[in-house]
Amino acid sequence: MRQSIASFNGDLSSLTAPPFILSSQSLTEFSSYWATHPTVLTAPAAEPDPAKRAMLVLKWFLSTLKHQYASRSEQYGNEKKPLNPFLGELFLGTWTDEAGDTTLISEQVSHHPPATAYCVRNNKTGVQLEGYNAQKATFKSTIIVKQIGHAVLTIPVGGETEKYLITLPGLHIEGLIFGAPFVELDGSTQIVSSSGYTAKIDYSGKGWLSGKKNTIVASIHPTGKEKEVLYNVTGQWTKDLEVYEGPAKKNSKSTLVSTYDAVGTPQTELKLAPIEKQHPLESRRAWSRVADAISKGDMDTTGVEKGKIEQAQRDQRTKEKSEGRSWERRFFTAVEGTDAILQELGKAAGVPVDGEAEKTGGLWRFDPVKAEKVSAQNLSDEEVEKIEKELLGR
Repeated sequence: MRQSIASFNGDLSSLTAPPFILSSQSLTEFSSYWATHPTVLTAPAAEPDPAKRAMLVLKWFLSTLKHQYASRSEQYGNEKKPLNPFLGELFLGTWTDEAGDTTLISEQVSHHPPATAYCVRNNKTGVQLEGYNAQKATFKSTIIVKQIGHAVLTIPVGGETEKYLITLPGLHIEGLIFGAPFVELDGSTQIVSSSGYTAKIDYSGKGWLSGKKNTIVASIHPTGKEKEVLYNVTGQWTKDLEVYEGPAKKNSKSTLVSTYDAVGTPQTELKLAPIEKQHPLESRRAWSRVADAISKGDMDTTGVEKGKIEQAQRDQRTKEKSEGRSWERRFFTAVEGTDAILQELGKAAGVPVDGEAEKTGGLWRFDPVKAEKVSAQNLSDEEVEKIEKELLGR
């Protein structure tokens, strides 16, 4: 086992984990971490100044990090391997608070290579986040994960729309030798706006002699003018962040303009439909038997029920191939040709114009036409039974 892990290099889903280290949560659910604070997500829409909007977008992005990368180890004591989503798996929900209704659509759009696409939309402001990602892992003394993909934030401003292209951080899993794995971020990411501003975020952790866990240093500058810093941010993404005006100074700090308390800021609960009313391919319903077995510590049933879904999916792919067709995505469409957003902002953000489509099964964008058709569908009991039998092995 140790030899196979040490030599492994590929996507996380291709590594088979024994049931006892499995999480009952599917990777499709991870898309929800983008919007646990809808009021922070929508705050930029009320700001008339473009530079301040860019700062608020950066603040929102940093506010998502704790929930995306630390919430599971804090809740359960360590990271466990999430369930590998099957092609077409869905995760749908709604946040309701003072920001109004904010909806989530998450769909597994590719299985080989595995990729999850998502769309988060606030109905009151029209603020929308869409994106997709896949992961490639290398195992050495630790697990090093490269995230492939990007997100696009759209903010309505004065009758027009402002776009922000967001890249994803690299990460590695620490604490393996102590049996309590946790995520640490590394490298740097960027947020490039169509209004002409770029945020750069540098991530670091605790070294042998210095430094603190989960540290970030970020700055905002006009795109292409890195030395003209308008705002800088320092702190730990799991604790406190401080936003200052102007460039960072060695012996004194600039004017403090904003703070963020990652621990004390409450998150809004994501509401899901009751299991019996969910689409049969929604995560919680589709994996319910597996999740129940994991919670009971019943590893035999976990393996059996998980195997049923996996075999049904293999059979479905074989059937599609023999019939000369492919799986129809419900909410997302792969872009053919040039993507306008990457054409405009990709170079500044370091994202190739094809979005590395070959590594994610496509360059995925939310398709509102498809979404409207899906929302109008009502499945009969017979249709539900057919889907569960053919795609879930029940």
